[in-house]
Amino acid sequence: MWHLHERVPYESDHHGQGGIAMSKHRVMSGNYAVAYGAALSRVELISAYPITPQTSIVEKLSEMVDSGLLKAKLVRVESEHSALAACVGGASAGARTFTATSSHGLLYMNEMIFWAGYARLPIVMAVVTRSIGPPWSIWSEHTDLLAQRDTGWIIMMVQTNQEALDSVIQAYAIGEDPEIMLPVMVGLDAFTVSHTSVPVEVPDQETVDKFLPKNALPSFLLDSSEPRTMGNLAYPEWNMEFRYLLDDSMRKATRKIVEVDKKFTSEFGRMYGGLLDKYRMDDAKYAIVTVGAQAGEAKEAADALRGSGFAVGVVRVRVLRPFPRQTLRESLENLKGVAVVDRNLSPGLGGVLYSEVALSLYGVRKPPVIKGFVGGLGGRDITVEDMKRAVQAVVDSTEIASPRSDWLGLRQEVLP
Repeated sequence: MWHLHERVPYESDHHGQGGIAMSKHRVMSGNYAVAYGAALSRVELISAYPITPQTSIVEKLSEMVDSGLLKAKLVRVESEHSALAACVGGASAGARTFTATSSHGLLYMNEMIFWAGYARLPIVMAVVTRSIGPPWSIWSEHTDLLAQRDTGWIIMMVQTNQEALDSVIQAYAIGEDPEIMLPVMVGLDAFTVSHTSVPVEVPDQETVDKFLPKNALPSFLLDSSEPRTMGNLAYPEWNMEFRYLLDDSMRKATRKIVEVDKKFTSEFGRMYGGLLDKYRMDDAKYAIVTVGAQAGEAKEAADALRGSGFAVGVVRVRVLRPFPRQTLRESLENLKGVAVVDRNLSPGLGGVLYSEVALSLYGVRKPPVIKGFVGGLGGRDITVEDMKRAVQAVVDSTEIASPRSDWLGLRQEVLP
């Protein structure tokens, strides 16, 4: 497909450094949109290891570096663990760093994921969500991304290619803020977003530079002229305070994410709701709460159900860490019912999003009926009809809250 290999015009800015020449629409995949987002952010160090369905992100960035479009160091390594270790080193010295991975590659990084989070290094990593084996699968599921929710990373999940590009830029503005200083994961669904090509507006370099200036180096970063240690042994009387400060910054990030999204809207004309993307919620009596690309099916289902007399809206949770508990509570507490649709599984618990939403509604005097649904595992489609059935189950329910998630699209006939 010709548009997947299109070269971007090269143009120098006033400082003689390369950048994307002008704002224009291009047909591109979600993975390429991520690559353009990283390039527009003027990343200085990129390191990654290929894994389906992420590979084309770093292939595109490699092409940009090779062509001179992007002035960055591309570090080729032998594994995902080493890729994130290289980014940790670069970020520790003050470089703006980027990596990308999926599924088992993300799991292989796990030691360094915790290190980057606890070291407060504002790395940005794209995670193309993919099922975890066995059985082996390359299709989308959100379990890999949600398994990282306690690592100290801000975690975002996009719905569209355009949001993928824009969220990478926003991620640097959020993570590098002196009050925050945390790494950010930007998740996107495998194939549905990563390999599907649609028109995307690529902003011009000058506008992005205005929105995302290169910040002054934080005082704790490595500097050969002023030697110091990082991440050394901390005795019990110190360690907990470091965790408190990390948690405090994560909580402050809820406000910062909203601020950055509003500023982004004023500069680029696109807004994603900050923490939550709400659809037809002004007069809704019922809501579908979900994450990622399947919000498209949820919105179609809401439209169809409204035609049948049900006032249904959709709340897409855009930010999973910090979880927007208060904002979500305010959006849902006066409804009659809520259907939470997860594309992940925590065995023995059910859907991770369902447990988070249920906790958000804890203490509401007259809470809505809330039911959780697990579907789409291993890349199986979650259809509009599935979403409609989930809402109908909530309408028909006599329980305020189910103790576990139900299953959508489960083939009962093949079970033992």
